[in-house]
Amino acid sequence: MARVIAICNQKGGVGKTTTAVNLGAYLALAGRRVLLVDFDPQANASSALGYDQAKGGKSIYHGIIGEATQEELILPSQIYNYHFIPAAPHLAGALVELVGMPEREYFLRKFLNRVRHQYDYILIDLPPSLSLLALNGLMAADEVIIPVQAEYYSLEGLGQLLETIELIKNNLDHPIAISGALITMYNKREHLSREVAKNLREHFPHRVFAVEVPRSVALAEAPSYSRPVILYRPDSSGAEAYRRLADEVIADEMKTSVPEGAAASKDFGDFNV
Repeated sequence: MARVIAICNQKGGVGKTTTAVNLGAYLALAGRRVLLVDFDPQANASSALGYDQAKGGKSIYHGIIGEATQEELILPSQIYNYHFIPAAPHLAGALVELVGMPEREYFLRKFLNRVRHQYDYILIDLPPSLSLLALNGLMAADEVIIPVQAEYYSLEGLGQLLETIELIKNNLDHPIAISGALITMYNKREHLSREVAKNLREHFPHRVFAVEVPRSVALAEAPSYSRPVILYRPDSSGAEAYRRLADEVIADEMKTSVPEGAAASKDFGDFNV
């Protein structure tokens, strides 16, 4: 049965899609069966894995509304055992279409439950918002990885995201866990990056992954070649970072790594940078 992990942060530009695409690639290279679900109407994860929207075709939108089966939607990537379900801009229409439907927060969960047994990991790339789409993704997931850019503004919305996750756990009775925060776009030569990382590790009430994903030209360029960084620049610092992240995620397979607790420590958000 797959571990379903949502990659989530309501702030855009923090490396969320980069993390989803490249973590999935390294999990597959480690011998795991991986499905990446692009649940962001911008569909950047789909294009990063070689999907051409210009050719048309059905997307995850058609799956959650019952117009396409899982078998119709799942596509192979360039890496063995790494599959994906594409998104498309019309997924944004689901925000309007689902709002009046009963159990509207469970559509993605019901859709993915039919394929969980086929994979070791299902990764969900969520949109940069706390919308009904994001709620569907969180309700479908067992765990959340939160990419956090090594800049002050990336920290400001974390408390709200943690509170949302607590509401989901308490009000919707969904035992979702926080796998951890992932520091992205880190530059060890910059004082701000070091201070943000230090404060996050001191005050974030859950695990912060040991690896820090650096700013990397290879990570920025790989999507323009429609491939994960392992197939573009496997020798780059960005590629090495995501290999290490995959190792950390795999190391959690036999243990519970996420402590229960309050949405945030009393000092969380008190960043002196």
